[in-house]
Amino acid sequence: MEIKIFDNQALVSEYGAQLVTLAKANGAQTFGLATGSSPEEIYAHLSQSNIDFSDSVSVNLDEYCGLAPDHPQSYHYFMHEKLFKYKPFAKSFVPNGSQSDTSLAIAEYLDVLHTYPRDFQILGLGENGHIAFNEPGTPFGEEMIHVQLTPSTVEVNSRFFGPDEVVPDQAYSMGIKAIMQAQEIMMLAFGERKAQAVKEMIEGPVTENIPASVLQLHPNVTVLLDQAAASQLSQA
Repeated sequence: MEIKIFDNQALVSEYGAQLVTLAKANGAQTFGLATGSSPEEIYAHLSQSNIDFSDSVSVNLDEYCGLAPDHPQSYHYFMHEKLFKYKPFAKSFVPNGSQSDTSLAIAEYLDVLHTYPRDFQILGLGENGHIAFNEPGTPFGEEMIHVQLTPSTVEVNSRFFGPDEVVPDQAYSMGIKAIMQAQEIMMLAFGERKAQAVKEMIEGPVTENIPASVLQLHPNVTVLLDQAAASQLSQA
């Protein structure tokens, strides 16, 4: 892992956008994309830049089960609003959260993963060490999963939903095995609430109890942190 620590989230996001742009310039064609607050500023930078994704493919990590693509809290909607409407890709794939047949949803997205191997993968880090929706205890050998979200993850995600909205507790997600197949990975983490997970990801043992710890085994990972997220690292 290459660890880079910045004074604040804005500087992390600016550098992260530069890494995406560099990857594109170096020939990356298929980009694995994440949602949530971690990559949002990066997408804002890219949306305002001269980068052209019209010959590229995007493959998103995950989607809530039970949300239609036009639901304001779906990851389809997030990606459209934050990036795709400004920088369209030749093809964009997000798991089909509306598909109630779990086996079919997984099979369809496995076909996407096998057809479009990721050149550059963006990841965010959960407070419990999860990446995508691979919760603690998820086997490392899965390519695509249907997951029951932990109460802590549901609670964290509830801030994006209105007081009268039901927060989804299930999701479809790219598995650890598929994430690790990316040629290059960029991991983002911000804030003191992520500091313990950052420490375990980087300095702890590789264990399914901290899914992000598997990144220690990947040959090309850059971890971008602000000072708060790096505060528990022994070398910070």
